[in-house]
Amino acid sequence: MTTQAPELESEYRLLREGAGMVDRRESVIAVSGPDAVEFLQGQLTNDVETLDPGDGCYALLLNPKGKILAEMRVLKRAPADLWLLTEQDDAVLSHLTTYKIGRQVEVGRRNAAIKSLIGPRVPDIIGAESPVRECTSTEAIIAGTDVVLVATDLGVDVVHDPARSAALGDELASRGCERAEENAAEVLRIERGRPRYGSDMTADHLPGELGLEERAVSFTKGCYVGQEPVARMHYRGHPNRHLRGIELPEPVSAGALLRLEDKEVGAITSSCVSPLRGPIALALVRREVEPGTELAVGDARLRSRVVELPFERDE
Repeated sequence: MTTQAPELESEYRLLREGAGMVDRRESVIAVSGPDAVEFLQGQLTNDVETLDPGDGCYALLLNPKGKILAEMRVLKRAPADLWLLTEQDDAVLSHLTTYKIGRQVEVGRRNAAIKSLIGPRVPDIIGAESPVRECTSTEAIIAGTDVVLVATDLGVDVVHDPARSAALGDELASRGCERAEENAAEVLRIERGRPRYGSDMTADHLPGELGLEERAVSFTKGCYVGQEPVARMHYRGHPNRHLRGIELPEPVSAGALLRLEDKEVGAITSSCVSPLRGPIALALVRREVEPGTELAVGDARLRSRVVELPFERDE
């Protein structure tokens, strides 16, 4: 039986049953100016023209071949002011700066930090002003600090001035939102089957392979960079591989190969030990590998079982 680190188990329980606070590594990129909305509409996969101030969406930045360069949350802060929350800030800045030539658009980093509040008690801690629908945002004041609250799938992110991060954290802790490490939040991410750039998706992948079309791609908007191969796969084809959950008898590192009989059919992309489910992982496997299939892992000593995502569907 796999043993669990006491700290991870307690923080995991906190994030599932109470409220925990995790510092995020995302940066905030501001895109503003008279052409900001039109410009991003032609660069990102989702529809930003239909957003009202306070609305938002999840989107991808692609190369001309439809491969993923970055993932982000787009926040419409004002009619001509949008924020992009992303971990791939260098790639996003470089791309947008190159393509904005000739447009009335300003692109640059904001001096901002993000605390992610996770758990069912988060709305009580934040108060009535807490946004509900994912990627929507609103302004608030916490510990005398102006913040922007952004709804997530598991709670609320607090975008704030880094100089006020300590005071903000102390105030939230005093309200019952205890500090937690990112690895506890990572377990929840894997359980929910949400791919993360750098782990489950890279510049080698198309959105359809990660199951991101419904969440990140608009098929009714106008043209954008990388649209043609994405639309072609959606309407006339299918991905050769897709993201699945993997149940394991013991922990396995990302990169471990998966085999069906003697044929390599995929690889582990993210893995963890869930206090609730034991060793689990995300993997990109060939499309013919159905849920319920048993696969050999690594040197074939271990056997794994393919499951549908999210893992929570079996609760």
